[in-house]
Amino acid sequence: MALRNKRMLLMIGGALVLLLLPLIAMQFTDEVVWTGTDFLIMGFMLLGLALMIEIILRKVSKPAIKGLLVFGAVLLFLLVWVELAVGIFGSPVAGS
Repeated sequence: MALRNKRMLLMIGGALVLLLLPLIAMQFTDEVVWTGTDFLIMGFMLLGLALMIEIILRKVSKPAIKGLLVFGAVLLFLLVWVELAVGIFGSPVAGS
């Protein structure tokens, strides 16, 4: 049980570290401009990804299926992130 909690804490800590990157970049350049909403949305996305991965790792027993599901969760995260960032698919979500 302690390993699961440690893994989840590491994923949440990793999400927080990733959120610090644009905050630090904003101090050194005008090219990175994030608002509070941007940080909130990315925080929810990163925590959602961490929770999805944790659920997959806890509930799925077969390693091959576990790997495919984690890959799918990461791919879904990346696709949503790209769509929100640049509107690559032209959906209304990205403002296109």
